[in-house]
Amino acid sequence: MPVCFVLSSVDALAEMSVKAFELVPAVERDLLMGDKARINIECIECCGKHLYVGTNDCFIHHFLLDEVTSSKGKLTYSAQKLLHKYLGLKKPVTELHAASALERLIVLCDGIVFLVDMVTLETVPSAAGGGAKIRGVTTFCINENPVNGDPFCVEMGVLSSKRRTVQIFMVYEDRVQLVKEVTTPEQPCAVSVDGYFLCLALTTQYMILNYKTGASQDLFPYNSEERRPIVKRIGREEFLLAAPGGLGMFANAEGASQRAPVNWSESVIGATVCFPYVVALDESFITIHSMLDQQLKQTVSFRDGHILQDFEGKVILASTKAVYVLVPLPLEGQIQDLLASHRVEEALILLEGAQRNIPKDKFQILHKRILQQAGFIQFGQLQFLEAKEHFRRGQLDVRELISLYPLLLPASSSFTRCHPPLHGFADLNHLAQGDQEKVLKCKKFLISYLGEVRSTEVANGCREDVDTALLKLYAEQDHESLLDLLAADNACLLSDSIPWLEKYHKYFALGLLYHYNGQNSAALQLWIRVVDGDLQDSTRADLYEYIVDFLCTCSDLDLVWKYAGWALQKDPIIGVHIFTKRLIGKDQSELKPDDVVIYLEKHSQALLLYLEYLVLERRIQKEKFHTHLAVLYLERVLSLLSKSPTDEKQLHGARERLQALLRESNLYRVQFLLGKIEKCEQLLLERATLHGKLEEHDKALHILVHKLRDFPSAEAFCIWASSYRDSAYRQQLFHLLLGVYLDGIPSGKPQTAAGGGSGDLEMAAVDLLNRHGEVFDAVRVLRMLPEGWSLQLLRPFLGRAVRASMHTCRTSQIAVGLARSENLQLLHDRLKERRKPIFVSEKKGCHLCHNTFSEPDVVCLPGGVPVHTHCVAQRVRDPLTKRQLTNSSKHT
Repeated sequence: MPVCFVLSSVDALAEMSVKAFELVPAVERDLLMGDKARINIECIECCGKHLYVGTNDCFIHHFLLDEVTSSKGKLTYSAQKLLHKYLGLKKPVTELHAASALERLIVLCDGIVFLVDMVTLETVPSAAGGGAKIRGVTTFCINENPVNGDPFCVEMGVLSSKRRTVQIFMVYEDRVQLVKEVTTPEQPCAVSVDGYFLCLALTTQYMILNYKTGASQDLFPYNSEERRPIVKRIGREEFLLAAPGGLGMFANAEGASQRAPVNWSESVIGATVCFPYVVALDESFITIHSMLDQQLKQTVSFRDGHILQDFEGKVILASTKAVYVLVPLPLEGQIQDLLASHRVEEALILLEGAQRNIPKDKFQILHKRILQQAGFIQFGQLQFLEAKEHFRRGQLDVRELISLYPLLLPASSSFTRCHPPLHGFADLNHLAQGDQEKVLKCKKFLISYLGEVRSTEVANGCREDVDTALLKLYAEQDHESLLDLLAADNACLLSDSIPWLEKYHKYFALGLLYHYNGQNSAALQLWIRVVDGDLQDSTRADLYEYIVDFLCTCSDLDLVWKYAGWALQKDPIIGVHIFTKRLIGKDQSELKPDDVVIYLEKHSQALLLYLEYLVLERRIQKEKFHTHLAVLYLERVLSLLSKSPTDEKQLHGARERLQALLRESNLYRVQFLLGKIEKCEQLLLERATLHGKLEEHDKALHILVHKLRDFPSAEAFCIWASSYRDSAYRQQLFHLLLGVYLDGIPSGKPQTAAGGGSGDLEMAAVDLLNRHGEVFDAVRVLRMLPEGWSLQLLRPFLGRAVRASMHTCRTSQIAVGLARSENLQLLHDRLKERRKPIFVSEKKGCHLCHNTFSEPDVVCLPGGVPVHTHCVAQRVRDPLTKRQLTNSSKHT
């Protein structure tokens, strides 16, 4: 009956399908047995290119397998039969294992293990003349992790058909040697050896046994009568076992499972591992599961199969009539198939799980590329968080992503897309298929992603491309971060950005970009056109104020002078801030006040504000600025006075500013200003202030008292004029004011008969005395007052004067008493010091000249310090060298 096999990945569920292997014929039926229909394959062994097949008619067939790759990259095998040999036992050849170091085949046939030459297939005689044989064997296995260090010796575990033991043999070129026999609790039926560890399938359970220490570990129950046990070593101290319930279980030498089981068929015949896959064979199929996620990845129909083994990573299967090789497809191809199906996580799991089988450098390159591809797949599905993470881990050249967006990359960019491409999108429009909502989401994602990576290593070498693309997106989407980008350090290309910003009317942003590139004049021209209405941009409603602030900080004085006139014409009150808010420091070019004053001559309001800034804020002590400001204040007042009707509110404010300057400044030209208002009877208060500045207090008080009849202002004048002067000066001014009051009262008239005007002066004089009585000399006042005045009117003044006189007298008495007390204390201290003995000896030195005393005559300083009399006399005569004498312990 011909063998039928079908390669198919559609037999598996679609969501689990991936083509990881391909079944390739190796030895066809005709080449193996010709027309002999009853010959069946019993076992196989492969060593390099050499394939050995044991059949049921006691023959061993030797083939040479050559791998042939077609022009399309497909792998096939070409088999050449080299030899076949009849072993003479008339029983099937049950097992074959190659010992290439010995050039021997270890053969099990009719319960006998013996050695055969790998080349001639002749049975190897022992050194003693008999065959190197072991009898009564049911099965055996080779220890692929030998504990014996001899390279020309093979370790082998053997199961006996008659005893519950495992025998450890050493196989040499022409003999076998029993080195260990281990007893088992039940009859073993399958074994695998790794180092000192035996993994056994007993009659009812699996177990791990260390034949060196004797330690054992039961694994799980298993009924060997119901199904064939599988014990397969898959790695160092790790085994694959067929467990109940159709599970493939992993177990290590400690008896623990560090991998999740795979769910295969109940009728599995054989299994092996071709990392990262578990390959299992049952009666009808080859199933391939992933060790990484335990999912079924591929199913291959394969009938009449009964042998599945791996030889140095090569998986070979056999039916009863032919031999096949299960060829793993390239890992990258498998991953690409998964990615093509948008199974991103599976692709990454497969790649990362296979890392140990890939050289480090190659893995890193492949890993990065697969992550980038995965990122673009998820990007196309709008899974932006996952895409961003894969881009980050894959260290994606961010320009690959930018290039999807039409016109975002600068025209000068030298970037070309990766080849082979990381995705199948021509551009964003192709990806979105006209869905504008999808386009918008993709643009928002790119804005977020570029904002995160622009200051990281991802943008190294392509900062211009990244920043320019980000600027274009910000402008197009009217994003609030556009100004932040341009106000900080950036690498936006000016030539590429200009048309884009102009297209979306982002003229303020364009001005910022001009400024960043050192083109301040272009920036100002653009902003001025926006303020003037020639260009439309609603980014900043306060753009005029921004221009003024910009000129305040501009270090190019030519630009300041050039555009200050425009600013002053727009709004002189704000425009003058160019000069008044300009920082003064080492890093700032300074404007000379004289130049600014000359420049502002055509802008009277701005000039006034600037002079106020110089005089009142900066406190510049220059006569011309003070005089100029005073003149402008005066002209403003005179202008308001000349208008009809007069705006009293404005006039009051203007006069207050003028009066404050006249009072507080001492630098303006008093005579010059006095000449300007000499004939103006409406500015008498200002004239009085100017007379006060000239120390012409009598004229000032005359104006205030007799012309203005403003008695409170007269008192305030005295206080102002005497500020920062001594009390005598203030007393003199108040006496002068009192005299002006009294001079206006007609002499010889009684108080009650005086006219209305003189009565006001009398009351003003009385009020002055009563309010400021402490300033006056009471005796002098009494001499000045008319004899007819009532003492009742002066009662407050007299009371305060008496109290002040008594206070002064008593204060003087207290001061005298304190002085006497201090003097008394000093006399007491002096007497006390005189009573103390002063010790003088030839060993004691003078505190002034440091020489010793030769005579008893000394002068004692405060503290009982003795000095020479002539030294003290010298110090008195020489006051320039007089210094404080302090006690010292340098001389005793």
